[in-house]
Amino acid sequence: MIRRGERQWMNLTVAVLYAFLLAPVVVVALAALNAGTYLRFPPQGLSFRWFVAFANSRTFTDSLRFSLELATIVTAAATVVGTMAALWVVRFAGRFRTTLRVLMIAPLAVPGILTGIALLIFFYGLGWQKTGLGGLVAGHMLICVPYVFLITTAVLIRFDRTLEEAARNLGAGPFQTFWRVTLPLIKGGIISGAVFAFVTSYDEFNISLLLSGVGSTPLPIELFDYLRFSFDPTAAVAGTISIAMALVVVLITQKLVGLESLYFGGG
Repeated sequence: MIRRGERQWMNLTVAVLYAFLLAPVVVVALAALNAGTYLRFPPQGLSFRWFVAFANSRTFTDSLRFSLELATIVTAAATVVGTMAALWVVRFAGRFRTTLRVLMIAPLAVPGILTGIALLIFFYGLGWQKTGLGGLVAGHMLICVPYVFLITTAVLIRFDRTLEEAARNLGAGPFQTFWRVTLPLIKGGIISGAVFAFVTSYDEFNISLLLSGVGSTPLPIELFDYLRFSFDPTAAVAGTISIAMALVVVLITQKLVGLESLYFGGG
């Protein structure tokens, strides 16, 4: 039994923790609404002028569109590759399963800037000096595939394979069994991995900094360049849009599989 005083202290601790976590979001959103000329907090009045400035800036809108395009491509590719890799490692790798699992998640342990430098040297060695979209997709997939792989693997380890055996005994072929039985049951894990892949790709900075080129600049890199010479609330607008997008992704995930899938990978 929890005493009343202890419960009050627990509630206070949780409230302080939530306030600490949400404070940066509130600061960025209010800074984006600042009516003043410079990025500051608290704001000098409230206005949507900087949202209009962001919408009228072709540089920012092009970067936002490119970031969404890049994240979508990377998410689709990483989801397919990560899911296939998880299926193979869990079911067919045998005694090499642990080694392959470590190799699959190894890119997460390497600092992003080192990964970017290694990819840049590799592309230059191949004579591919203008990386652009292709290089960014390859670089982002290195850090996005492990998320899909980890979550899908966790689901497959707990998967009851007798359900597949029952489907095969009833006359279903391998593809039909996977499509009608396996995929619906691991759907939650796959979608959760895809969500992490999308957010990771959209926010990735280190690899994008080294591999982006003219006409292929993601929003985080464009924002970094902008803040080097300007310090107005347009930067906060870009951050607010990113926060809003993350919220939309969370709501879509809740609608499709429930938020618990983000933590437990279940369907």
